[in-house]
Amino acid sequence: MLIEINPKNPQMRHIRRVVDILKDGGVIAYPTDTVYGIGCDILNKKAIQRVYQIKQKPKSQPFSFICSDLKDISQYAKVSNYAYKTMRRLLPGPYTFILEGSRLVPEIMLTRRKTAGIRVPNHAICLALVKELGNPIISTSATTPDHTVLTDPSLIHDFFRSRIDVVIDGGPVAGQPSSIISLIGDVPEVIRKGLGDVALFE
Repeated sequence: MLIEINPKNPQMRHIRRVVDILKDGGVIAYPTDTVYGIGCDILNKKAIQRVYQIKQKPKSQPFSFICSDLKDISQYAKVSNYAYKTMRRLLPGPYTFILEGSRLVPEIMLTRRKTAGIRVPNHAICLALVKELGNPIISTSATTPDHTVLTDPSLIHDFFRSRIDVVIDGGPVAGQPSSIISLIGDVPEVIRKGLGDVALFE
């Protein structure tokens, strides 16, 4: 199913419809401020396993997830004063921050070192979904097995077909991945340079 949603002012009836699908264990494709993401409710283990199958990724590689704001992040990660100030300057935006996960994060979403990648994208659709759902949603880019990034919602719909329950058409996206910054131990480390400016950390 392909649903068009306004990227600036998401229609709540459409958001609620997608959230109902997420609550039922559905897997969706949705726009972010970087690329189209594939995701599900972080608290639904069966749905997470489906995302692993779709992405053909080993379980040893956790996905990052989207929170609605800094307050939301502090429930799912241990946030120091330094991390809070840093994220407050840059979020919402095209960054993934690596933080130590809290007990609310399912084991499968944590690395061996108990860390998690967390995003607050600057995109009204995915933030509305997370707020309405009340839990974070998984965020992994919509790519083919050869790592081609799919940025056109109708192509995503045609490529994944019944493996994804809903594809949200929220218009064009940047088509570049987020910058990944580790804030573990209050020592910032740039893991990947992407769309977000990392000059602050260099």
